[in-house]
Amino acid sequence: MFEDRIDTLRKRMADSGIDVALITDDDNIYYLTGYYDYLHMEFGRPTLLVVPRDGDSLLITPVIDLAMAEAAAQVDRIAPWNDGAGDEWRAELPAALHGAVTVGIEPDHMPPPVRACVDTLVDAPVSVTPLLTDMRMIKSTWELRLARHAGQVANAMMAAGRAAVGDGVPEYEVALATARAGTRRAAELLAAHYDDAAMSPNTHFLQIMASGEEIVKTHHRATTRIMRHGEPVFLCFCGMTDFHRFKLGFDRTFWIGEIADDTQAAVYEVALASQQAALDALRPGVTAESVHAAYAEVIRGAGYDYPFRCGRATGFSFLEKPQLVTGDTTVLQPGMVLAVDGSVATDSFRAQIGDSFILTEDGYEAVTDHPKRIEDVIL
Repeated sequence: MFEDRIDTLRKRMADSGIDVALITDDDNIYYLTGYYDYLHMEFGRPTLLVVPRDGDSLLITPVIDLAMAEAAAQVDRIAPWNDGAGDEWRAELPAALHGAVTVGIEPDHMPPPVRACVDTLVDAPVSVTPLLTDMRMIKSTWELRLARHAGQVANAMMAAGRAAVGDGVPEYEVALATARAGTRRAAELLAAHYDDAAMSPNTHFLQIMASGEEIVKTHHRATTRIMRHGEPVFLCFCGMTDFHRFKLGFDRTFWIGEIADDTQAAVYEVALASQQAALDALRPGVTAESVHAAYAEVIRGAGYDYPFRCGRATGFSFLEKPQLVTGDTTVLQPGMVLAVDGSVATDSFRAQIGDSFILTEDGYEAVTDHPKRIEDVIL
């Protein structure tokens, strides 16, 4: 599978006149080779993948992770480098890029130290990003299986989070419950369906949630705040749903016991209607921006401000192509995985409902599933 992906990239490079591609985005390195590390640039240790149009692929990675690379990376050669030894990761680049007329890089995903080095070796690099983003839009059968399993993990986290929310409960207790539920479901799926002892089932992202007056803070993390009866609670798993490195979008708004402020119910109903409008428009053959337009029409028609994007493609990255937003004219195709939201924000309240879907030949398949009618989200 990984060899086929590199071969496909090479063919696209040939069509685009690129002699060598220098891949620096973690997710693209995994997509092409099956190798990933957890530290990378956060610890000042870049990992680079060199793919020549003709010749052996080369992975340049820290020697501290060499055992992992040797076990996972589907490449022709691995060049380990060590901290403070010689030119470190720079040592392999002159030879790897020598003689290349056109070098493709990822301008938006290249660490500044690497870019500074490349600029001394290459006069006018071009972007290889469009080739990779287009390759990754349509998911393989294997990736779609990952998406469905990621949906099961997300559903387990949402159910556990819902059960943990209550009057007098601190937010962090919800985060603990969701992490346990997601990890356990992921572990069950890995054991039953995958032969990959190195893949961790543990969730590793701070729970996005907000309650009470903090609910207007979209990406607020769980804190020691005590939740109270009548308050709204927002749970989001767009960061935590990361099963076998496959990401999804998934979120819900709840209330504890009752809706203390009746105006919030009206906002929620518009948010719910905006997601449904997007789903009514969602199908192969339409443009990404047309789905956003259907969603935005409901929100603006109800008198609220122009909204943020309706959704995005997901996969091995949190954000992939296309985005469901004005200006993205990508035609939707079967095999895409898309997170689709409904959302309305006011000065004192925001409601958001989001799910993930696989586009099929004649519509879509939901991969996340949790009740969303207003009577179902009052706990």
